[in-house]
Amino acid sequence: MVGGVIGFFLGLVIVPLVLALLQAFGVYTIVRECEAQVFTLFGRVLGTISEPGLRFPIGTFGPMALLIPFFGKKHVVSTALRQHYLRGQMVNSEEGTPMGVGIWYEMQVSDPVAYLFINTNPEGSLQANVASSTISTLSNLEMDKMLEDRHSLSRTVRQTVSPHSEKWGYRLGSVYIRKVFFTDPHMVHNITDKVVKRLVQVTSAMKQDGENRVGLIRSETAKKVSQTMAEARSTRPAVVGSALNEIAGKDPEILRAVIEVMETEALLKSHATIDILPRGTNVLVQLGGDHSGIVNAATM
Repeated sequence: MVGGVIGFFLGLVIVPLVLALLQAFGVYTIVRECEAQVFTLFGRVLGTISEPGLRFPIGTFGPMALLIPFFGKKHVVSTALRQHYLRGQMVNSEEGTPMGVGIWYEMQVSDPVAYLFINTNPEGSLQANVASSTISTLSNLEMDKMLEDRHSLSRTVRQTVSPHSEKWGYRLGSVYIRKVFFTDPHMVHNITDKVVKRLVQVTSAMKQDGENRVGLIRSETAKKVSQTMAEARSTRPAVVGSALNEIAGKDPEILRAVIEVMETEALLKSHATIDILPRGTNVLVQLGGDHSGIVNAATM
């Protein structure tokens, strides 16, 4: 029992130590996902292992791999896709307006050997090439095209930078001009003021057009109502006359009574002044101070 426990603890210490020594002396290496290992010996590139998992350099490079820990070096290079964003790159439009540009791009190592030894600062060189290509592509363009055609301009930037990036061992992925903005606050204020005024103008025009449409509908409705009322007024005399003729044919006394009632209603509605004179009296009445009309006395 004691021996088993001692052996177990010795295994916990000895096995990791042996594995660490074997890895340090280059017997085996562990390659992770999206990773490549470049081995150099006596200042020359011996080879590259990029397949993930447990790998044995002796099986790939032969007995020379045992000399790598003493006379060479193992370089670990990440081949994962990386993203970068360059802010505030300054360009001038065709109108001379200073503009700021933001560029987003992706890069991935495709040749670890070229990435390590052809360019001492490949990522910095890539950023400089993307920035310079963007500035040269967008400079002196019309402002409308600069703001609206960012997709095609992004493809142009990628086509310009890709040949250089492939020589330096990495592949340029997607490139997109994400943001184009004005850098002069005074110009931004002027543009905002113009946009607000234009919106007010459009709103006023829409409101006026609506009011005109409502007025047109109202006038057409009033016209139809007036026509209908006129037609009704025109048919009223015929209806009344027909009724009176029917009454006259049946009983003339009732007709006279109806006519007297109608005359009395018309007189009441007119609000006229009535002067009642005694029967048998002759009186001259002057109307409204006007000598043009004289009414003789009525007999009551």
